[in-house]
Amino acid sequence: MSTIAAAIAYADVPRPPAAGSLDAAAGTRLQFLAIDAIDGSRVDAVLWQPEATAPADTTLVLQVHGSGSNYAKPPNDFLGARLAAAGRAVLAINTRQHDERVATDNFYDVARDIDAAVRTARGLGYRRVVLQGHSLGTIQVLYYAATHWDADLRAVSLLGPVGNLPWKTRAILVQDEAAFKALTEAAMAALRQGRDADLLPMTMGWFTDAKMPVTARHFLTYRWEQVSGADSTYWIRRVRQPVLIVRDASDGVIQPFEPFMLLGAANDAASLVESSDYVLLPNEAKRSLAGHSFAGNEAPLAAAIGDWLAKRGL
Repeated sequence: MSTIAAAIAYADVPRPPAAGSLDAAAGTRLQFLAIDAIDGSRVDAVLWQPEATAPADTTLVLQVHGSGSNYAKPPNDFLGARLAAAGRAVLAINTRQHDERVATDNFYDVARDIDAAVRTARGLGYRRVVLQGHSLGTIQVLYYAATHWDADLRAVSLLGPVGNLPWKTRAILVQDEAAFKALTEAAMAALRQGRDADLLPMTMGWFTDAKMPVTARHFLTYRWEQVSGADSTYWIRRVRQPVLIVRDASDGVIQPFEPFMLLGAANDAASLVESSDYVLLPNEAKRSLAGHSFAGNEAPLAAAIGDWLAKRGL
């Protein structure tokens, strides 16, 4: 007799208050899910589904949000409705670093959230999955795609992608070698003492002028180049699917050169990437945090993703 040691499960749940103003366009429907990842961590999700096609005949876009965000915030919210209206299903999830959990997670654990969502999509009948990340989520989907060679994972879409996060943290966000050294020493001490889930006694520089509290496990797995796994230029070379990169010209978080760091790695002679495309969406607004979420470029972003997928039969 066999015994199940661990399992991934999902269930329909009523519309939660956190769903905010999420809506479904004509010809589509919304479904809310609670998913249990393999380690028991709960993953809340929302699914937009076209009513005219069966899951087996529909491409599903799996959306992973950025740092401290969630499935009800842009660009996930408007993309879910728009992509579904164009005939694709969209499953958007809250990873274990959503909202107040920002900068508390272990980089590698988020792959369990993505894996639970992928397996849920299969359980719902979908046979073509596109991994799509925004901001910090781009690193997480690249890592997943690089380490999971499943045949139903057909493409990877990166919105407002981070280039090399450990380098960026040290050179752009912190810009203080003494402070960075103090962070690494505190994180290592906490790890050795079994307190890696605790917040460090000092804060870390962020993409705004604010300072961000951070746990040792987050700092070590995302931010310190000596041990971090969050370098997108490393993982993108190991992705075999076609990759789309999109940046808004008014993005105040992602530097203009960061997409080219990824393109350079993707187009390297040793890269496994099938093909790579870069779309820079024009925007006359000043660079800002809103630009990072494609404010004012909602329709062009959805069209860019839809057109790129259509060319690949997805």
